[in-house]
Amino acid sequence: METGALSKLPNVGKVLCEHLLAIGIETPQQLRETGAEEVFLRIRRQRDPGACLHMLYGIQGAILGIPDKLLPTDVKEACKAFFSSLQAK
Repeated sequence: METGALSKLPNVGKVLCEHLLAIGIETPQQLRETGAEEVFLRIRRQRDPGACLHMLYGIQGAILGIPDKLLPTDVKEACKAFFSSLQAK
């Protein structure tokens, strides 16, 4: 599996790259098409049940092509709401 393209995305370090490959996400296009929420759910179900909000921010930033610290406030709020909905279950 080719990790080069994924690892060039912002926020995608070794651990996130390994998680992405393990859940079947091998290209930036697959990441964008699948979406941050679904990717995060797959990681939680298949790889890391304790995946945190910051991983979700990282995934969303990778999709948008920006560092997670530069995510717009509305995007961060949407991520927080999604993450909170998972905690309530």
